Amino acid sequence: MTKRKICVVVTARPSYSRIRSALKAVNEHPDLQLQLVVAASALLDRYGNAIQAIERDGFAIEQRVYMVLEGENLVTSAKSTGIGLSELATVFDNLKPDAVVTVADRYETLATAVAASYMNIPVVHVQGGEVTGSIDEKVRHAVTKLANLHLVSTQLAAERVRRLGEEPDSIFVTGCPSIDIAAEVAAQPAMDFDPFVKYGGVGPTTDLSRGYVVVMQHPVTTEYEEARQQVDETLYAVKNFGVPVLWFWPNVDAGSDGTSKGIRVFREKEDPPNFHLFRNMSPEDFLRLLCGATAIVGNSSVAIRECSYLGVPAVNIGSRQLGRERGQNVIDVDHDRKEISDAVQTHIRRGRPTRDFLYGDGKAGGRIADCLSKVELKIEKRLTY
Repeated sequence: MTKRKICVVVTARPSYSRIRSALKAVNEHPDLQLQLVVAASALLDRYGNAIQAIERDGFAIEQRVYMVLEGENLVTSAKSTGIGLSELATVFDNLKPDAVVTVADRYETLATAVAASYMNIPVVHVQGGEVTGSIDEKVRHAVTKLANLHLVSTQLAAERVRRLGEEPDSIFVTGCPSIDIAAEVAAQPAMDFDPFVKYGGVGPTTDLSRGYVVVMQHPVTTEYEEARQQVDETLYAVKNFGVPVLWFWPNVDAGSDGTSKGIRVFREKEDPPNFHLFRNMSPEDFLRLLCGATAIVGNSSVAIRECSYLGVPAVNIGSRQLGRERGQNVIDVDHDRKEISDAVQTHIRRGRPTRDFLYGDGKAGGRIADCLSKVELKIEKRLTY
């Protein structure tokens, strides 16, 4: 029996974490052949360069696609999407996969789905059917309409995909593959490394034994002109917490320059003795860091997904995760320094929240590989409105 060739496109540092367990399961499946394509910000040092982690994990990279234009604004986001569409079409023509897997809701996800669809290659969408703020909402549902197979994280996400008119027999609740890594970490949560020694970064090294806050704040594409002001509110909110602040650089979205500039100006002006900035960590190390944190602050989905599973207190700021299903670990606030500070203090008073298994049980990767090996991959779609 000929193996199915499954092309998975990884386009950003978080995307690799979200799909890694599925990559492993596909790679080990006797009826599947993994074709791994790494593209966009996943190739760039500025955004964490996921290549090193991918190769360290033993995956062979079939193709690398450079498609990110400098500028981090609305024009460069649109043009990068177009470059990705053109370049990925060439990659798919060379690899001739039986299916293309695209993850979540970024512009690179849309480029992947459009290229494959126009080439009559079945599109498999992971993490569809969810609701959030920003342009991600439009992209995610657009990819759902382009996709032929939907591997969703929750029952509610499955219902949304059905309401979008997709065939019920093309929708499978697998859980979120990022939870698979969280499950491994939950079994051994102790942080057995020194993050300053292992990952370097910028800023003073501090004693983490009495607690620390992790911050991960990305620009909101539909509010990109406000990125600088928004990050200032967060910076000054966590400045006087009295514990170390471990801050991770933003992603490549429009407004990233404003967020990054705000961080740099703050460091030069305030010279905070408790701030340390990192570009990237391995998924396991990052989650172990979160397990020991007093709270995670910002607008990353990791606060909603993995931290819900791990029981890590989260302060979610602004509209980027608006509408996403969440557990009891999350307090939502506006871009307001007092609200942010008060929310962290509320978490401290409450103590650790109960773990929530909303996004899965840690076995999504195997389910995804099983679906990819057994489900009929159809090009045509019959809508069920």
